[in-house]
Amino acid sequence: MTVAAETSFDHIAAVDPEIFPIMNAEVRRQQDTIELIASENHVSKAVLEALGSVFTNKYAEGYPGRRYYGGCENMDGVEDLARNRAKQIFGCDHANVQPHSGSQANTAVFLAALQPGDTILSLDLAHGGHLSHGLRVNISGLLYNIVSYGVDRKTEQFDFNEIRRLAREHKPKLIITGASAYPRTIDFDTFSEIAEEVGAAHMADIAHIAGLVATGLHPSPIASADYVTSTTHKTLRGPRGGLIMCKEAYAKKIDSRIFPGSQGGPLMHCIAAKAIAFHEALQPEFATYQEQIIDNARALAEALVSKGNRIVSGGTDNHLMLLDLRPAYPNVTGQQAEDWLGAAGMIVNKNMIPFDERKPTQTSGLRLGTPAATTRGLKEDEMRQIGVWIDRVLQSQGPESGSDGAATIEAVRAEVRSMCDQFPL
Repeated sequence: MTVAAETSFDHIAAVDPEIFPIMNAEVRRQQDTIELIASENHVSKAVLEALGSVFTNKYAEGYPGRRYYGGCENMDGVEDLARNRAKQIFGCDHANVQPHSGSQANTAVFLAALQPGDTILSLDLAHGGHLSHGLRVNISGLLYNIVSYGVDRKTEQFDFNEIRRLAREHKPKLIITGASAYPRTIDFDTFSEIAEEVGAAHMADIAHIAGLVATGLHPSPIASADYVTSTTHKTLRGPRGGLIMCKEAYAKKIDSRIFPGSQGGPLMHCIAAKAIAFHEALQPEFATYQEQIIDNARALAEALVSKGNRIVSGGTDNHLMLLDLRPAYPNVTGQQAEDWLGAAGMIVNKNMIPFDERKPTQTSGLRLGTPAATTRGLKEDEMRQIGVWIDRVLQSQGPESGSDGAATIEAVRAEVRSMCDQFPL
């Protein structure tokens, strides 16, 4: 940990000495652990500066040139930059950068494309979907009739014959594509063909793969989908927030469903940070970074397989993989694995795997991702070592292992810290 990192909250220390040590503890936690949660990343100093800037002081309800408050000329400037850069990155007709999150971006599309009670066809959460795509207790599941598609039991990938059958049977008004835990390339164009065949709109949620789409490493849904939503963090490596892209014909309605439809004043400090992140995404080194994310994911998957592990669908095409714990560690749940690996300095999240027989609070899998680790400079050799550490920790737990699990965790933790010191944030 550098001195600068320990003393970067001087004003907070003076104003609120209770929160100051907690903030420093979080700096140390991020520095001293390897982040392997697929939906997380480390932003640049420029993005952090924008998030803590004076733009947080200003209300700017409305859109550039059409605000409900005075004094918004600089708000217009940063929002125009963000919108234009998003359009340049993704090649879309229209971009709305005001959603506070990916879930709110999705909700705005629902409000634009649907009426309460309409049918949505979307990926089952247990097969890699997202809660905002139809979980019963989410607004998407509360307001709309949800029909779920899943992956094929044998290939653990999409079966378009079955998806087409479901679409023809249920005649959805909206088909949602995109996932939070699907390690393979998504054929957005085929989903669009199915949607057109049954008279549905197609919303592609690229929250996880936006950075890959931006650099041409994953097929883009922009040309074929009616609406494209995303977060601005994850592989895009910006601030936490949302983004909607659509064809020009839908622009006015989408904008109205964000403001005043579902949000009030936009978070202008976050929009300024989005503009900076989009600028970073337009630089040549961003494409190199995205390529390394994929290379690192494949290296980690291969290392785990070499230790006798099973990766759902047999591998990964993107930034994440699903580790099926059952073959190599039959008595270990995802919750236990998350806890033990976290104690060893590797931050992961438990995750359902397709056709999982364990409860969502336990799970039989882990979701592992490489965006954050790649940001701090780790490459294939380091990812292979991480695969060794994961196996070492999980093999050491329980009486049947014949080893001291606590001692193994402590030993691995020291090795993880040593790697972190070599690749400081």
